[in-house]
Amino acid sequence: MGDTLEFNEIYQEVKGSWNDGRLRFSKQSVVYKNSKTGKVDSISASDINQATWRRVCLGHGIKLGTSTGNVYKYDGFRDTDFERISEFFKANYKLELTEKDMCVKGWNWGTAKFSGPLLSFDVNDNAAFEIPLSNVSQCATGKNEVTLEFHQNDDTEVSLMEVRFYVPPSQTDERQDPVEAFAENVLTKADVIQATGDAVCIFKELQCLTPRGRYDIRIYPTFLHLHGKTFDYKIPYTTVLRLFLLPHKDQRQMFFVISLDPPIKQGQTRYHFLILLFSKEENITLTLNMSEEDVERRFEGKLSKNMSGSLYEMVSRVMKALVNRKITVPGNFQGHSGAQCITCSYKASSGLLYPLERGFIYVHKPPVHLRFEEISCVNFARGTTTTRSFDFEIETKQGNQYTFSSIEREEYGKLFDFVNAKKLNIKNRGFKEGMKGKIDEYSDSDEDQHDAYLERMKAEGKIREEGNDSDESDGGSGESLSHYDGGNRNTYDSNASASDSSEDGDDSEDDGAKKKKPVKKPKVVKEKKERKPRKEKKQKDTGGPKRPMSAYMLWLNSSRERIKSENPGISITEISKKAGEMWRQLGKDEKEEWDTKAGEAKRQYDIAKKEYKESGGGSTSSSKKESKKSAGKKDEKKRKPAGGDKDKERGGGGGGGANDSFKSREFIPTSESSSDSDHKSKSKKSKRSKSKKESDEEEEEAVSTPASSEEESD
Repeated sequence: MGDTLEFNEIYQEVKGSWNDGRLRFSKQSVVYKNSKTGKVDSISASDINQATWRRVCLGHGIKLGTSTGNVYKYDGFRDTDFERISEFFKANYKLELTEKDMCVKGWNWGTAKFSGPLLSFDVNDNAAFEIPLSNVSQCATGKNEVTLEFHQNDDTEVSLMEVRFYVPPSQTDERQDPVEAFAENVLTKADVIQATGDAVCIFKELQCLTPRGRYDIRIYPTFLHLHGKTFDYKIPYTTVLRLFLLPHKDQRQMFFVISLDPPIKQGQTRYHFLILLFSKEENITLTLNMSEEDVERRFEGKLSKNMSGSLYEMVSRVMKALVNRKITVPGNFQGHSGAQCITCSYKASSGLLYPLERGFIYVHKPPVHLRFEEISCVNFARGTTTTRSFDFEIETKQGNQYTFSSIEREEYGKLFDFVNAKKLNIKNRGFKEGMKGKIDEYSDSDEDQHDAYLERMKAEGKIREEGNDSDESDGGSGESLSHYDGGNRNTYDSNASASDSSEDGDDSEDDGAKKKKPVKKPKVVKEKKERKPRKEKKQKDTGGPKRPMSAYMLWLNSSRERIKSENPGISITEISKKAGEMWRQLGKDEKEEWDTKAGEAKRQYDIAKKEYKESGGGSTSSSKKESKKSAGKKDEKKRKPAGGDKDKERGGGGGGGANDSFKSREFIPTSESSSDSDHKSKSKKSKRSKSKKESDEEEEEAVSTPASSEEESD
């Protein structure tokens, strides 16, 4: 037998609802931790004087009684756990775990027994049901009748409002009314708040954010009384879960937050947090309405009869002493501006997010407190409206998601380091450097999903970059060819001048330097052309066969109507998402059928494409591209300045030898068509006019050719 016994998924009944948690039996104590609120109840082993094992609705349960009169019930055990727990109790608590059956006859006539804080309704000495008197909010009496009203729990769908007991008149003791005796026993243990006696202290006109307004706070020994112009609230100290003292970002105000469970309510509104706002400059002198001996005996030095200081310090100090709970303050986190909080928005309101040592708290509308142990993962997402901010998403283990938006980009580094230091699970871990550099590189909230939009943007960027490179290379090659053409034209000009060529010597040197640069550019163009088959995919030839569909697209076309009928009103994007999920869930045999169909369609496409090419289809685009290049070259010739004598002289001056040895592809047909121009000037003029007409016709044809087809033909 070990020193401890631990059980998961053990339920504790709280005001009619079952809250799950973890229960641990140790030699010193019994500890139960609520999974929802994180509240810990500890029972000292020396205080336990009764332990009962019984069959309940959730399997088996244990009822523990203490010497102080409190009763604790835990359900959710298995039948096989009885022996282990019984032996542990005998060995460590010196206590016998007794078995007791519940009455399941369904009778409504029995005996009411008051046992500490419980009202037990017994039938034949077996309990039919038990009522914790602490859940009673009001007790009313009538003729032979007692009505019990209960506190409502917002976590339950159905709540028990009241129970009425018929109390028969007593035949033995006529001096005491049995109805009054019954009501008196209930009220001694019931949680009926009555403002009796004097308040320990009163704080006047405190600004309260939730519930909104200014309230006088009267501090009583067992409860807190908020008195406003419209509403009054009485808050027992037993419902106070946590206390927070948080500095405002402006460093001039302070938040004092009181976490409540169960919350206070006004109509249908529930207030889980009481938030008070104080100014740091406001001071107060406080005198407790108690004698110094009573203050010393009750608070053990935590408070004194006369105190002075800041108002927020006095309120927090008094609350800490009366509630007997620690005050949580921000930890070591510091944001970009040096504050201990981050400005952000939650839902429609702007507020402050405080990273604490064991959780996050957001104030103020609506207040949210998230403990690290209930957080499943966090995510840093791109801002939805601007690139100068980002969103911080928190997902809990219960499946709830909280999104804090409009956080300044400068806060990212500090927040990421804090979350990383607390060892929280970060969805998009690894994108920190990208986040600091550019907010658009944030990973999406769904890490596993393919970001098609991002891939498309990258592809379009590459295409634009290649298009710019190809334009530059075409311009450079055209420029070099024009120089070569000018030189070749000059070699066939018989009216060359030596004086003009000498004057343009510097220009010819510059031209020679320019000719060296285009020599390197064709190499770059060739490298680019190796990557250009991707552009051929976008070529749209209306006369060619249509590309075949993939197996997924074939399946989607046949299943689209079925998806629409099964999901009425579904959008187009949701259809694609739903279809993707259904396709991934298909078995191997089912996918094989569509793969076969896709393969058959691919074979048919290959045959049709081959026949189409053999018949001469798809050749028009390449011819148009060549004509476009030819037209561009001849257009460069026309753009030469009218004073072409300098070019002629340059050709006769000394660059002619190089031009005679080099003839480009574009120049060869030109030289062949004008081979007789050296001897007959008349034929030269007629052929020039003819070539000009041809260039005009080709120019019109090139203009009518779309730019996309030119690029695709490359």
